[in-house]
Amino acid sequence: MEKYQKITAILSLGMMSLGVNAAPNVATDITPVHSLVSQVMAGVGTPDLLIQSGASPHNYSLSPSEAEALQEADLVFWIGEGLTPWLERSLDNLSPTSTKIELLEAQGTTTYAFREGATFGAHEDEDDGHEDEAHEDEAHEDEAHEDEAHEDEAHEDEAHEDEAHEDEAHEDEAHEDEAHEDEAHEDEHHHDHSGVDPHAWLDPANGKVWLDVIASALAEKDPENASQYLENAAISKAKIDTATLSIENTIAQLQDKQFIVFHDAYQYFEKRFGIMAAGSISISDASKPSPGRIAEIRQLVEDLSVSCVFTEPQYNPGIVNAVFGDTGVNTSGVIDPLGSGLVTGTNLYSNLLIEIAKGLQSCLGKK
Repeated sequence: MEKYQKITAILSLGMMSLGVNAAPNVATDITPVHSLVSQVMAGVGTPDLLIQSGASPHNYSLSPSEAEALQEADLVFWIGEGLTPWLERSLDNLSPTSTKIELLEAQGTTTYAFREGATFGAHEDEDDGHEDEAHEDEAHEDEAHEDEAHEDEAHEDEAHEDEAHEDEAHEDEAHEDEAHEDEAHEDEHHHDHSGVDPHAWLDPANGKVWLDVIASALAEKDPENASQYLENAAISKAKIDTATLSIENTIAQLQDKQFIVFHDAYQYFEKRFGIMAAGSISISDASKPSPGRIAEIRQLVEDLSVSCVFTEPQYNPGIVNAVFGDTGVNTSGVIDPLGSGLVTGTNLYSNLLIEIAKGLQSCLGKK
């Protein structure tokens, strides 16, 4: 019996050394992505999480164990540079040979541009105004060109002299533009998604798209378990559908409520479920708001009789209390785009979306 056990142990070690049926090493950036990948890998393996729950992904330093997980990864799933610009360099340095899946770039993903300005509704109206103004400017420009043509015909000599000066000015301007262009290329290299709001996981339709992307990438890397990955993805999409119906029922009770969010991270959730924030204290990367932005938000609260201003667990709520403490607006509401208070793993993604809806209801639903 003892001899049989030894042989079995040796065979097991041999299979492990050969990597038989071993799942690929997988790393993920944030908890919602980790949850989606965990669902697809269920029964096969478990992905590593690089950015721990409760931390802001916009600025983060990998621990030695997280850096090691990235270094050993065969596959890396991440939202993209727009959310974690610091991670791109780590990916290049620590995991140069891994397959990297940037979910924000995945085919079928719904994306939106960053919202500008502290007040979203006012900004949309402002855009319409700029469009009309552009057409008007175009008409004036055509008229100006016509006048210029007559003037050039009457003063040809003067035009040639002006043209010489203009050429010189253009040459100087060209050198300046070239310098700016070089700077722009450098910025573009580090911020390729500067125009795209990266919080796309808050649209459950994107979550379903990404489940297929994740399953496909895993199946290609690990064909022996391909059927398991694809089956898990189908089951997980059904779970998202169930969560979506629950959220729709909750949100239906909150229409026409005015609220402010801490930072502009929720437009994917808002547009999917038809409940729009009036504005945000901070921009999408959660940087410190300017005094002018704060003044604009305070005025918005007064003008629209805003019901709630929501804080987030990753950030100090002191700024919310300091700005709105004397306005009478409810500042007790908390919503979180990352699900910091939730258990990390397979259930986090759907629970995160449901918790945002519950957070809105807990504040906006009060009489």
